[in-house]
Amino acid sequence: MKLLHDLQTELAQLNAESRLRKRRTLQSPCAPEVKVDSRTLINFAANDYLGLANHPQLIAAAQQAVQQWGVGAGASHLVSGHFDVHAEMEQALARFVDMPAALGFTTGYMANLGIVTALANRGDVVFADKLNHASLIDAQQLCRAEVKRYPHKDLDALTRLLADTPARHRFIVTDAVFSMDGDLAPLEELLALAKQYDALLIVDDAHGFGVLGPQGRGSLAHLGLQDERILYMGTLGKAAGVHGAFVAGHETLIQYLLQTARSGIFTTAAPPMLAACVLACLPLIEQGDALRAQLRAHITTLRKALSVSAGAETRTTTTAQWQLLPSDTAIQPIVLGDNAEAVRVANALWERGIWAPAIRPPTVPIGTARLRVSLSAAHSPAQVQTLIDALRDLQ
Repeated sequence: MKLLHDLQTELAQLNAESRLRKRRTLQSPCAPEVKVDSRTLINFAANDYLGLANHPQLIAAAQQAVQQWGVGAGASHLVSGHFDVHAEMEQALARFVDMPAALGFTTGYMANLGIVTALANRGDVVFADKLNHASLIDAQQLCRAEVKRYPHKDLDALTRLLADTPARHRFIVTDAVFSMDGDLAPLEELLALAKQYDALLIVDDAHGFGVLGPQGRGSLAHLGLQDERILYMGTLGKAAGVHGAFVAGHETLIQYLLQTARSGIFTTAAPPMLAACVLACLPLIEQGDALRAQLRAHITTLRKALSVSAGAETRTTTTAQWQLLPSDTAIQPIVLGDNAEAVRVANALWERGIWAPAIRPPTVPIGTARLRVSLSAAHSPAQVQTLIDALRDLQ
């Protein structure tokens, strides 16, 4: 069969380019130390930034919720799958991020697909950062609007595009914390441009929610931003430690998405048990200043050890070949450039009992293969030091 032959050829090519991916299988819960593929490793691969994924209070909330609500929702939200606990979760999330209303989605990927494809139609224009998450890129490809991508965080280029592009409606779409670089979008300036050019600013805060801002309320709170022309997406499977996502904003936007977002309408609702877990996690996030301080300490320790000050504005090399990108967040990318080199170093760390995944194209641009180190408040100082010592030995 020609199709199978061609697919096998493509897979062989990926392998030759050191781009063939492999799933690791865990035999233990998500934690700073995990058993994976029958080995015990320090886990710098997960996005469990506050260490809540295996928190006893969330486990207890899940157990109680299963007894009360069962396992499955049984239908989509608009049919018969919307439970009291789902509604309570949406209201609590809206209050938490200080937005008028919120709408739950089963994943952040589906939330982004739903937002962009529902709102951006023919005659509209989407202006998108080139390093946006794949879910936003896919949403842009699926929507019926014209899409114009601007170089990463290049406000001058975006301004020119906004000024030169007639549109019925404009949408500026950006990650808040970029998932592979760990840097923050210039949200204040983007909001100013949204006001100047009558655009809706869509912010994907998957990696900021729970970590940034007072009480972990996210990137908007971190910068003190609030405006009716912001549509906010936060995920619940990273710092929140659970699963799912939500969109928050003006009541009209949320009601319109409820009526038109196909990725929310035509899918079975998430189990009500997960909504109960989200309700249990919000107080832990709100009261988690000590956790965020511990995470901040780990970030500072790692960056100082690799001779880069936290929040630096330019890339600084750790060696002639490696670069620790400027990131003031839990995501600490070390660019090695070559795919094979990234795989080699990741494998060498693995042999030393450290899980720090190699990220390669197409997830990142060609020539920028990297280790993506994800720090957690749950890591111990000794575990962070073990990573530092291993990286120094391997440079």
